[in-house]
Amino acid sequence: MVAINPAPLHLVGDEDNSKRRQILHGARKVFMDLGFDGASMGEIARSAGVSKGTLYVYFADKNRLFEAIVEEEMADQQKVAFNFDPERDVHTTLREFGQAYIRLLCRPGGGSAIRTVMAIAERIPEVGSRFYSNVVAHTIARLAAYLDARVTAGDLEIEDRKLAASQFMMACQASLFLPFVFQASPAPSAERIAEVVESATRIRTEETGDKAV
Repeated sequence: MVAINPAPLHLVGDEDNSKRRQILHGARKVFMDLGFDGASMGEIARSAGVSKGTLYVYFADKNRLFEAIVEEEMADQQKVAFNFDPERDVHTTLREFGQAYIRLLCRPGGGSAIRTVMAIAERIPEVGSRFYSNVVAHTIARLAAYLDARVTAGDLEIEDRKLAASQFMMACQASLFLPFVFQASPAPSAERIAEVVESATRIRTEETGDKAV
């Protein structure tokens, strides 16, 4: 006899992913409230609304759980699309990238995620290193490749494109990211982000001889 409404395929996998997200959500809160040392698997299980047995099915220990949170943050950041089309003019590209980059860093929950990675980097260096390589260094390399294309086109004069990319990203963070990540200030407004990024863009393009400025 054929069922008229067969059950969806991969139901177990869907439930598995949902349970994993539930655990990670609960773990984030515990790590933020109690810190890595203060967090226990029992407390994480309670926060996530699962049994300790279920928790251990998904994660062998809190180190593995913490690594999964970092991996999730990396995946979230890598989903953000920056337009580094080598044909685009420098001022527009830098301005739009800078604003998108700061909105990403200073988004709700973004400060907590960065603080979480920083807190564990000394204890588990490979986690911090992997985050830096896959997120920060990757973004620097993409911006540097764009600058290299504009240098080749004759629009800019930059000897060290990687250094220039890193400096521009730090200039965009000026007065915005550190106060936010240390909870000294709320997330900056869109107007303030635009103001700071515009200043960073103007300085970078004037220093490197952008012909479009």
